[in-house]
Amino acid sequence: MYPHTKKSDASQPFGVGVKIRGFLETSFLDWDGKVSSVVFLPQCNFACPFCSNWLLVHEPESLPEVKLETIEHFLELRKDFIDGVVITGGEPTCHADLPALTRRFKALGLLVKLDTNGTNPNMLSELLSPNSKLIDYIAMDIKAPLDEKYSLAAGVKVDLAKIKESLKLIMGSGVDYEFRTTVTPNILGKPEIAAIARTIAGAKKYVLQQFVPNHSMVKEMRALDPHPTETLREMAASAKLYVANTIVRGV
Repeated sequence: MYPHTKKSDASQPFGVGVKIRGFLETSFLDWDGKVSSVVFLPQCNFACPFCSNWLLVHEPESLPEVKLETIEHFLELRKDFIDGVVITGGEPTCHADLPALTRRFKALGLLVKLDTNGTNPNMLSELLSPNSKLIDYIAMDIKAPLDEKYSLAAGVKVDLAKIKESLKLIMGSGVDYEFRTTVTPNILGKPEIAAIARTIAGAKKYVLQQFVPNHSMVKEMRALDPHPTETLREMAASAKLYVANTIVRGV
């Protein structure tokens, strides 16, 4: 298990000490309606068996470090084209200097989107504060219904109280957001998706993401067939009873 937070290096500007382990210069897929660059941070407090970024979690040192200054230089040159930066992982809120990192990107005049698993509501509260204005969009993964299946999907014991706190915080923040679920066929079916949707009834947006087996962390997951597209659409239709703006992604 990795530590929940990493101490920042106060000797660096804005205290950004986290080592960035991936950078996608241009993406049209990671932020709906936006042209973005994507920053990948290492480590995670989950061990989802279907995770496709598992090298960032278990073998981050095997990935080359991308210097923040290199990223900032690229963004400075392309900020007339790039709308914003997506910070993903891994789990970004594992790093205590995440707020400082967002400030670096905001200082360039860029929007910032955060991907998170919602296990650190204290960090989210700081990032979403109207006084800080550090985040312009947040995407929180909901792994399963808020019951015993959550820990199964996450691969570790999960404090569901923190997940519930993050859901409430995001929905009441005034910051644009989406909730999303990767529909793993061995864990989630129609009843589970309906249960998740009931939990977030009235949310702005709910995304059902198609499971992609090829690069799953657990080898057994790579042999699973995803739900058929029609099944995902049926799940979305049932979810729309609770979240009108429910969409399917990745089909």
